[in-house]
Amino acid sequence: MSLVQTEYKHIVIDEDGIPTIAGTTTKVEELVVEMKAWGWSAEKIYEEHPYLSRSQIHAALAYYWDHAEEIDREIERGEQEVEALRRSMEPSPLREKLMQYRQG
Repeated sequence: MSLVQTEYKHIVIDEDGIPTIAGTTTKVEELVVEMKAWGWSAEKIYEEHPYLSRSQIHAALAYYWDHAEEIDREIERGEQEVEALRRSMEPSPLREKLMQYRQG
């Protein structure tokens, strides 16, 4: 696997061009999604990811703030892919039964 070090001490770019926390498989984007979806602070992210150091988390967030437009586009693209897949799937028989049950 080929990694490119960035000017951010704990952030590398993997072979797919994805900013990742060095020495882990944690992507910067993953922490950003948690921060936005749950309103988590850096400290809360640290509590939820005890295998990461505070400096790794702050480096990831600094990288995000310096590249927010690009990372936000990637997050949006991923959300659109998930939605397209969801729409293209056949309804689940279990889901149909649950919906019928709900409707009484």
